Amino acid sequence: MNIYIASSWKNFHAVEMLTERLELQAHVVWSFVRDARAKDAFPLPPRPPEWLDSDAALTQFHDDTAYASNCDTLIYIGPSGPDAWAEVAIAWSCNIPILALAAPGEPIGIMRHMVTWFTSTDELLQRLPAFDEPAPQP
Repeated sequence: MNIYIASSWKNFHAVEMLTERLELQAHVVWSFVRDARAKDAFPLPPRPPEWLDSDAALTQFHDDTAYASNCDTLIYIGPSGPDAWAEVAIAWSCNIPILALAAPGEPIGIMRHMVTWFTSTDELLQRLPAFDEPAPQP
């Protein structure tokens, strides 16, 4: 299964750890963390404002939106910001199942209904192989 993890750079250690666990289950993980590091493209915060207008940022934007719209499952790790929630919305609009790890301080309102929430990584990983329900649609 091809999986994309949507999250914030503030959670990059969690993205790396979950990526490793998913790969042990033979999933292919499209990782914005690995992509950016391989390209030396995404400076850790605080990012200089001019970075958002750079060629590296535009490349990362195209990669991330392609992953979010073409994966088999998207996993959201919160709390995150508007970029990760935009990726969730992309996946939801493509009818891609979205699993999410709940976290204190999650800044989302009613759009939380786009995802299936889990309170632990173990719970999410146990459900993942059998997750075949379509994402809810309006």
